[in-house]
Amino acid sequence: MCRRRNCADINAVTDSDVLSSVREWVKVHQADSLHAEQVAFLSLRLFDDLAFLHGLGSTERVQLNCAALLHDIGCAHGRKGHHKASRDLILRAGELPFDERERVMVACVARYHRKALPNDNHKNYERLNRTDRRIVQVLSAILRVADGLDSSHHGNIEDVHCDVTPARISVRVRLGSPADMDFRRAREKGILLEEVFERRLVLAVDGIKTPDSGKGPADG
Repeated sequence: MCRRRNCADINAVTDSDVLSSVREWVKVHQADSLHAEQVAFLSLRLFDDLAFLHGLGSTERVQLNCAALLHDIGCAHGRKGHHKASRDLILRAGELPFDERERVMVACVARYHRKALPNDNHKNYERLNRTDRRIVQVLSAILRVADGLDSSHHGNIEDVHCDVTPARISVRVRLGSPADMDFRRAREKGILLEEVFERRLVLAVDGIKTPDSGKGPADG
């Protein structure tokens, strides 16, 4: 995926081929592809709006897209521990179009969509250099919030937009239907985003701030 980034035309085709391959793999391993696509959509919207903070580019955007599409494939083995099962499936899947570095990074981001935060003592995360660990932190932080915003799997969120100040990241949400549980879970899972960007996460609809539940467990 990243070996041919020096040509814009090839890059576009390569990204499209990578995502097509990933989507085909999701169809085989995961029933709820609508949730995967919704989380990917929300993740990319957050990634783009926060670009001036994280400074990442098209390569990392595709990695986030892939991780979002693949984050729940481990559910084929049951909900309990599915984040680790997703990681292991990605690591073992030679048919996925990743080189070794990309495979580990995408697997780590998918793994960290819930439960524990990235930790230097985790075997696969420990394999990455400092720069790649930072990328995994950023992408995981975004994915956790996006996954929280569709925790109901109902596609209640139509769009998101971020307003950033030195003190906070305000995620403004356009709703298609009520999303109380989605808001609660996104707020709980936003702890990593707050740590990575050193700003408080605030969720709002049409400019009206939702009740702040405070920091809850980083679980999903």
